[in-house]
Amino acid sequence: MRKAALAMPEAEEGTHFGMPSFSVRGKGFAVLDRRDAVLLHLPAEAVERVLAEYPTGERLERRGTLLGVRLPLADIDGQRLNGLAAEAWRHRAPKRLVAAYDEAERAAGRPGGDLPAIGRPATSALYTAGITSLEQVAERSEAELRALHGVGPKAIRILREALEASGRSLR
Repeated sequence: MRKAALAMPEAEEGTHFGMPSFSVRGKGFAVLDRRDAVLLHLPAEAVERVLAEYPTGERLERRGTLLGVRLPLADIDGQRLNGLAAEAWRHRAPKRLVAAYDEAERAAGRPGGDLPAIGRPATSALYTAGITSLEQVAERSEAELRALHGVGPKAIRILREALEASGRSLR
């Protein structure tokens, strides 16, 4: 789950009462608790759907306000957990960040751009930062690109090779 949570734009790992937690712009969206369960901040309709799917789940409320669900990790497969973590991120992230992420996801599936295949997390990071072409990549330094969550050494190498093939380089 950690990898999936941190693959979301601007997601950060921290602790919440000593437990690993994940947030976006200071708003928590998931916590791994001490009872081998995950706490997910979800909207009401998602909470009802998840509780119907996982009877061992628990509704999380504080002072009468619905926060989300607690699910035992043993009862949920990894792929479904990753999807729910992404749904929790979408619920807590600012609307503009979600819209930028959605556009990046749509663009990553579109043929025709001149960005090379660098993997979904790196492509999403570039699109979220407004970088949609090799020309825009060439305007950045390696340090600027590496600072984008999801852009690692392999993506930098592939981008550098694509730039060199087109007679350009990083700034």
